Amino acid sequence: MIAAAGDPHRTGLAAVSLAQALRALRRGRLAKAAALGAVHQLDLTPSRALLPDEPGLAGTLLIEAALAAATHGDAVTAHDLAERAARLAAAHDNPHHDGTAFGPTVVTLARALVATHLGDHHQAVTVHRYATGDGGWHRLPAEHRAAHLIDITRAYLDLGDPGAAGRALVTADHIARAETRTRPAARAALTAILRTGPTSADVSRLAAVLGLAGQ
Repeated sequence: MIAAAGDPHRTGLAAVSLAQALRALRRGRLAKAAALGAVHQLDLTPSRALLPDEPGLAGTLLIEAALAAATHGDAVTAHDLAERAARLAAAHDNPHHDGTAFGPTVVTLARALVATHLGDHHQAVTVHRYATGDGGWHRLPAEHRAAHLIDITRAYLDLGDPGAAGRALVTADHIARAETRTRPAARAALTAILRTGPTSADVSRLAAVLGLAGQ
């Protein structure tokens, strides 16, 4: 971000990764500040000719800020930011997602994860099922879909449904193996599933591949 100083577009691209890293480190307030600071530098006024991916970039930053707010329990801000992202997605919807994987479906998936972070797991699963049944779901990058399925396992586990959590992980592994086989969140979720008791053959095979069969 320091190297991109003076270039709001490149600063925004850098801020997406920074916000994600800060959320992973449980620094939600800093993640929100980084994302919103980058949004404020992007001039989306109607009188200005926008670069093709600027609405998508701004929307992605708003989603990151919403998720960050949810991680530290700020429900009002999280919902407000998600709503801002939804309005931006509706106004600039692009079936190709402008290379940023942003659009109405992405906003809906983010709402599911916001609900998960805020502890409303029934709402999270309801929104998740709605979003994944939409045609936009299959147009998202494979890594995005797999990452979301891994993240939603938390809601299923907290609802006492390890079977659904296991199916989500197996599906994620079929979509993008690198996500399930390298992300700590996937291993943690699978470990939690295994501790609930006997699992399906697919989950057992995935556990064996990840070296977790004995847990």
